[in-house]
Amino acid sequence: MDIVTPGFGLVFWMTLSFLIILFLLKKFAWSPILKSIKEREDSIEDALESAAKAKEEMRKLQDNNESLLQEARAERDQLMKEARETKDQVISEAKNKAKEEAEKILTAAREEIKNEKAKAIGELKDQVAAISFDIAHKVLQDKLSEADMQKDSIQSALKEISFN
Repeated sequence: MDIVTPGFGLVFWMTLSFLIILFLLKKFAWSPILKSIKEREDSIEDALESAAKAKEEMRKLQDNNESLLQEARAERDQLMKEARETKDQVISEAKNKAKEEAEKILTAAREEIKNEKAKAIGELKDQVAAISFDIAHKVLQDKLSEADMQKDSIQSALKEISFN
């Protein structure tokens, strides 16, 4: 059984070498390992906090974007309303101006027609007077060719003038 049970010296030297290795590991390996684990834990914790902050900031940005979008929509609606009002006003002004121009043109045309009509009536009267004068001249010339007829015509003309 000597093979299965170790001797006291072997156990002592193994325990001593284990304790030395344990001391050396604690002195040189464990503290850097624990330090790196602690740093890793802190970095993970910082990353989680940063992620939570980023998530909160993204939510705030999303809310801000939504409010900006609402403002932009309201401003767009206001601009569209103003544009429609301006368009309606311009159309109304153009219609009124066109009506006024049409009235002016119609008034000028009526005035011109009235003037042309008066001118034509005047010319017609002049022509009728000239024709009447020519007819009267020819009739009188025929009538007054004889001396007795001249005297009778003058006397009848005098009687008509004296009654009027």
